[in-house]
Amino acid sequence: MSGGGPMARMMGGGPVQRSMDFKGSGKRLLRQFRPERTTLIAMVSALVCSVGFSVAGPKILGDATNLVFAGIVGRQMPDGLSKDQAIEGLRDRGDDGVADMLSGTDFHPGQGIDFGAVGGVLLFALAIFATAGVLMLVATRLSNRAVNGTVFRMREQVQAKLSRLPLSYFDRQKRGEVLSRATNDIDNIAQTLQQTLGQLVNSLLTIVGVLVMMVWISPLLALVALVTVPLSLTVARRIGKRAQPEFVQQWKTTGTLNAHIEEMYTGHALVKVFGRQKESAADFAEQNQALFKAGFKAQFISGSMQPLMMFVSNINYVLVAVVGGLRVASGALSIGDVQAFVQYSRQFSMPLTQVASMANLVQSGVASAERIFELLDAEEQSPDPVSAPALPVRRGRVALEGVSFRYEVDKPLIDDLSLAVEPGQTVAIVGPTGAGKTTLVNLLMRFYEVSGGRITIDGVDTATLPREHLRSGIGMVLQDTWLFGGTIAENIAYGASREVTREEIEEAARAAHADRFIRTLPDGYDTVIEDEGSGVSAGEKQLITIARAFLSDPVILVLDEATSSVDTRTEVLIQRAMAGLSRGRTSFVIAHRLSTIRDADVILVMENGSIVEQGTHEVLLTSGGAYARLYAAQFAQAVAEVE
Repeated sequence: MSGGGPMARMMGGGPVQRSMDFKGSGKRLLRQFRPERTTLIAMVSALVCSVGFSVAGPKILGDATNLVFAGIVGRQMPDGLSKDQAIEGLRDRGDDGVADMLSGTDFHPGQGIDFGAVGGVLLFALAIFATAGVLMLVATRLSNRAVNGTVFRMREQVQAKLSRLPLSYFDRQKRGEVLSRATNDIDNIAQTLQQTLGQLVNSLLTIVGVLVMMVWISPLLALVALVTVPLSLTVARRIGKRAQPEFVQQWKTTGTLNAHIEEMYTGHALVKVFGRQKESAADFAEQNQALFKAGFKAQFISGSMQPLMMFVSNINYVLVAVVGGLRVASGALSIGDVQAFVQYSRQFSMPLTQVASMANLVQSGVASAERIFELLDAEEQSPDPVSAPALPVRRGRVALEGVSFRYEVDKPLIDDLSLAVEPGQTVAIVGPTGAGKTTLVNLLMRFYEVSGGRITIDGVDTATLPREHLRSGIGMVLQDTWLFGGTIAENIAYGASREVTREEIEEAARAAHADRFIRTLPDGYDTVIEDEGSGVSAGEKQLITIARAFLSDPVILVLDEATSSVDTRTEVLIQRAMAGLSRGRTSFVIAHRLSTIRDADVILVMENGSIVEQGTHEVLLTSGGAYARLYAAQFAQAVAEVE
């Protein structure tokens, strides 16, 4: 179980800090919608029409109210009079207030409510609202299409980026942290966009449309309604500034917790063997508590925005009601206009409140987007050359010419290493832990790039070859086997670069001495194994990986201590399989058990990144150097284990 390096700890947790660039990350997230321009234009067009019909509704209903009120007033007036005569009569009786109020009403003395006209207005309003609803449904569908398409492409970008990242990136990062970015953060972005994109555009358009109608009805009342807007913006801005760093910390803590869970699940057997369940549970509880605190603070701070915005909205409602009532009393406005204005006031406050309440979702989504963009901006492995030469002859001659390499700038690991391996030779690499054995193989595979010198295959510099071309000629059997969830036949066929037949798969299994145990399984080659190879033993997994290497038919073979964790009988089978696989191929064998490499053509002894000895098994034993000391130490250990 890897705890991750300094970089992993930096990315996974740390002190609370604000988003590095909230505005920049938000703009970059919006730029992801460029391929959806047509869909977004159609969505905005549908929303404009929908909002236009919606904001016209209250004015139409206000006209219906005016018709009803005019009918009630007209029915109480003497028939045969004009409107002006009726109002003058009220003033003669001293009812100036009533006269002023009725002066803004279009009534006809002696006539009651025109229910036909009222019904026509209401049906028209119903049609307007129904059309607005249909257009909103269309806009919602278009919004979902745009969001799903954008998130789909972001997932593709993340997947493509992961394939271009160098091995060093994954050495520095915890697997759970990377998985959290590729899953949780992407899902959070999708949820944020689905819940906010269409609604946010609709709210902004509603604010503009309602404001236009309010100014049209009464500029004075519109000015009164706008008095509370600066207060709303101040509340939203201050709460947003406090909530954003908490959302950033929430998602960072989520990544750290996922990394811990992934490590503990992967190594659950070791956790139980060494009795570390309590410590593991304590670590989980600590990180879970940190996530709880970060999530609670983020949601509490951002959640306080909506009630505060509702309070400001109620203040606005009171002001509009008071000033509107005075305007009706003075005859400057009709009751229907004030009724419509009160509805517009609510419509004006509601989108402001909605925008404010969506701030927590937007902040959370942008925090996740920033983590995705950090991944997408990570330094990639050097690109393959555009015009790369093909290997002239696939013979397998490997040469290292003055190769130097270091993981850290100030700590050289391999310095000026030269080596020539002829086609068909078996080269064993031995040495203490940290001597550079696996690093040498990683340089050959171009998992890392050399700091100096060059590596050639058949005289061609590997740095000039496409990585896929280079690795297609190299087969690897590692100490840590990897199998995916699927049938055994599918796992063996994974090594082939073309479609293979069942006969070819079985032939590879027989060559790897795996056919016998496979046929004893309930479904033979069609037996489904669980993820990571659960259900078969370590030795059986190793035989399957060797069969996979057989099927790839490599020119160069890399064997990284494939027998270190199996029983003696299985070790013999694996050694036979590897001997057959190595026959006629240039082979590099990283060995810890020196007894397994006696027949190697050349044995390289590495210490501190340098080759200190090379030769055959007998020659190196006779010289009495580093190899002889390693061999004697292993022999003494074996004797001690027997005794």
